[in-house]
Amino acid sequence: MKEGIHPKYQVVEVRCACGNTFKTRSTKPELHLEICSACHPFFTGRQKLIDTEGRVERFTKKFGAQTSEQRKTAAKAVKATKAAATKKKTATAKSPKASASA
Repeated sequence: MKEGIHPKYQVVEVRCACGNTFKTRSTKPELHLEICSACHPFFTGRQKLIDTEGRVERFTKKFGAQTSEQRKTAAKAVKATKAAATKKKTATAKSPKASASA
């Protein structure tokens, strides 16, 4: 190992946004975290959505809290209305030509 080229490895106190603190070793003088093991949903077992600029709210407003069955039903309804609209267009397009030739 060469002398003088490696950073100093020291004991530092890590601070989380939730207020939790613990000590570890690092080359940086201090560490600040947004999520730690004390507040992360995987470790706590409770769901906590971190909403950045209202993204979660916009998503739920756009898609809502739909189940897979509700999405399938909505897709079938959209497909049926499109099919009905195309049948109606073809029927109206054929009607004037038939009456004009008679």
